[in-house]
Amino acid sequence: MGSRHEPGRRYDRGVNSPLKVAVLGCGSVGSQVVRLLGEQADDLAARVGAPVQLAGVAVRRLDAPREVDVPAELLTTDAAALVARDDIDLVIEVIGGIEPARSLILSALENGASVVTANKALLAEDGPTLFEAAEKAGRDLYYEAAVAGAIPILRPLRESLAGDKVTRVLGIVNGTTNFILDKMDTQGSGFADALEEAQALGYAEADPTADVEGFDAAAKAAILASLAFHSRVTAADVHREGITDVTAADVRSAREMGSVVKLLAIAELVPSADPAEDAGVSVRVHPAMIPRSHPLASVREAYNAVFVESEAAGQLMFYGPGAGGSPTASAVLGDLVTVARNHRQGTRGVGESAYADRAVLPMGETRTRYHVAIDVDDRAGVLAAVAQAFAEHGVSIQTVRQEGRGNDAQLVVVSHEASDAALAATVEQLRDMEIVREVTSVMRVEGTEE
Repeated sequence: MGSRHEPGRRYDRGVNSPLKVAVLGCGSVGSQVVRLLGEQADDLAARVGAPVQLAGVAVRRLDAPREVDVPAELLTTDAAALVARDDIDLVIEVIGGIEPARSLILSALENGASVVTANKALLAEDGPTLFEAAEKAGRDLYYEAAVAGAIPILRPLRESLAGDKVTRVLGIVNGTTNFILDKMDTQGSGFADALEEAQALGYAEADPTADVEGFDAAAKAAILASLAFHSRVTAADVHREGITDVTAADVRSAREMGSVVKLLAIAELVPSADPAEDAGVSVRVHPAMIPRSHPLASVREAYNAVFVESEAAGQLMFYGPGAGGSPTASAVLGDLVTVARNHRQGTRGVGESAYADRAVLPMGETRTRYHVAIDVDDRAGVLAAVAQAFAEHGVSIQTVRQEGRGNDAQLVVVSHEASDAALAATVEQLRDMEIVREVTSVMRVEGTEE
């Protein structure tokens, strides 16, 4: 099996011989990959320059119901043996999770196969190990389907913008949460009711934790930041907040400001105060209010969109279905064609780029804005005291308005940009003030200040 690493080994069967593909997993994505491999066989052969042949499909149970018919002789429960076969040229991993996916990908690379994966969680947790294994083996590791389904966003960051300097990536990268927040905005639904509707329509899992608590979006944010800023960023580096605390009142308040609430993945370069030092990277996932005039505000239902800002190209937006078997399979097949072409021509695509090695900054150093709703006593001096609390932490107030009277009195404050640490300290001080009955809502505000 060591001969697989020798130059020319990939040509042993001839340049026009079929490229043999193993698929790991036959769930909603895997089944669509298998279907497309069959239905588009002629087109794939024309695009690659050689036939692409399904050589095996690894599954957990041979007798499980599937969305696509797979010949019995291609099914196996021994994924480890499948990826170690000498005749496998390319492995598609769509089983998800950390293990056994990591071990199977590493084995495939060590045995000379290139890999296409949709595994965002693994890439965000241990991507460097996979990239180093691909480099050592002289094989490709492609993963367009790991972020935003069918939307081609990783390839533009990795290749099309390679001559530019990306400064910010702002995106809606989780369809489940976008569906929920959209229903809360357009129908006035509460979080629980919107989540129940998402589950009924198949947009949310029975256990929606990964989506609504932001874990899914954080993994994608780490991948986007790594590519955009040529630095290694893991999911553990990402500041993460979910949407479970977003209330109907928050959504109404956003509407009154001409804004909408979205769960945003934000990765940006933060210039150092010392010109001699390199910029750092801020990476965060949290709900935020954005102006309805912003392109991301119009992203509805379970769709995804990623907004990229760069020095030369300016502002770019990528939009489309962010999940689902067929959209994700489309991205997988796109990678397959590229990797198969590379394999046939004896070349490799672009590997990991981490040359910049920028530091990931703590959330407290990130500059942002807050929307704060405060239940207060309705008496003279309250507004001045609240304003003083902001001033003590160096936070300037952009707007303030009072709603209600008496026991229903509430102040709604929107700050100018300040460090997140200063804003958080301000909120803590407000909570300790005698005139404040409760800080009912705290949400970040993104978008250009008026």
